[in-house]
Amino acid sequence: MINKEVLELKRRFKKEACTFTRMCGCYVDAEKHKVTDLKETFLNLEDEEFHKYLEIAKKTLSGKLGNNLLQLDFPTEEEMGGRQQFLMGLRDSKLKNDSLLERFYEMVIENYGYVGNYLILIFHDAYDVMTRTSDNNNLDESEEVFEYLLCAICPVALSKPGLGYREEENRIGPRIRDWVVGAPDSGFLFPAFNDRSADIHSLLFYTRNAKEPHVEFVEGGLGCVSKKTATEQKNAFHGIIKRACGEDSKESEEILLGIQENLNEMVEEHGDEGEPFLLSQETVTKLLADSGVPRDQAEQIERAYTEEFSQEPPAAENLIDQKALEANEKKREEQELKRQVETLSQRLQEKELITEEESETAKTYDVILRVKPEKVNQIKSETINGQRCLVIPMAEDEHVNVNGVNTSV
Repeated sequence: MINKEVLELKRRFKKEACTFTRMCGCYVDAEKHKVTDLKETFLNLEDEEFHKYLEIAKKTLSGKLGNNLLQLDFPTEEEMGGRQQFLMGLRDSKLKNDSLLERFYEMVIENYGYVGNYLILIFHDAYDVMTRTSDNNNLDESEEVFEYLLCAICPVALSKPGLGYREEENRIGPRIRDWVVGAPDSGFLFPAFNDRSADIHSLLFYTRNAKEPHVEFVEGGLGCVSKKTATEQKNAFHGIIKRACGEDSKESEEILLGIQENLNEMVEEHGDEGEPFLLSQETVTKLLADSGVPRDQAEQIERAYTEEFSQEPPAAENLIDQKALEANEKKREEQELKRQVETLSQRLQEKELITEEESETAKTYDVILRVKPEKVNQIKSETINGQRCLVIPMAEDEHVNVNGVNTSV
């Protein structure tokens, strides 16, 4: 899926455009026991609930593709009596088959590793996909009906303790703590919406924490082939370099920064060509050489990189820490500014010394001249009215400064 397709679905998650037919859910406690479940015709919900649930649905399709949102594929065996076929049945039931819903909740509870209470929500929708012209205008005819499920798994935690007004007692006292449903921690869209059409061979997985997505749920619960998020790829790549160059050394940080700067230049040179710039093994070798990494360390990095990313090379932009590059650029600007200030300060000191020397000289000589170099050869000595004088030819557009006072001759 691409951003445009995700946004197309999200734009419909508002009161006047939403077509969710049904919403079901299950509240699970910290011991993995089902506390209660819910079954609702979505459009019949009270406004306050309606908007809160819509907000959860939107959050489940939020974040960056490749990092918070990952398109995952089903292996062949899952399409022949496995989890993919099960999700197809759940979708086709329009969430009205209690037996399938119970199996779905059990599948989540058994495979979702979370310490604490959480709420499983699942929405059913049928989106009438309109045909679009080349300039993205909708035509009044349907291309297909995209029928899908949207699942959100939300942590449920006690509200923070505090003081509040206890109306029944007319006093300030400890506030009653409620169990509050938080933003989704994980979720998925099935099937994926590729090329504005249903792709039953894949789904879109959501994770709020890109550093630690729930891989156990992806593989054990959904039966998909897991992928590393962009954050995981970046951390793995940086870890490889630091282990090869020294975990805590300043040299290691400088090497890593140099590699990122060169990698950023590669990405910029590649430009927006539609396809991501994948960092192949050959590109890594060139990158390390261009960055001046010693050969023994480069070989260690290359071996570890091949092992870490053997299944699929990552997109180069995923491995760049933009915040670190921006901080380094700011540091360079500050250092350059400091250097300029020091240079200016030095020049001022030199000027002061020259002024002091001229003051001392002024005590010895009665006349001190400072002229442009091209004027030196024009100065002559003549006797005028019996007195020796210095004569300096002046053009009409030339000016004179005598003891700090501008004057014309």
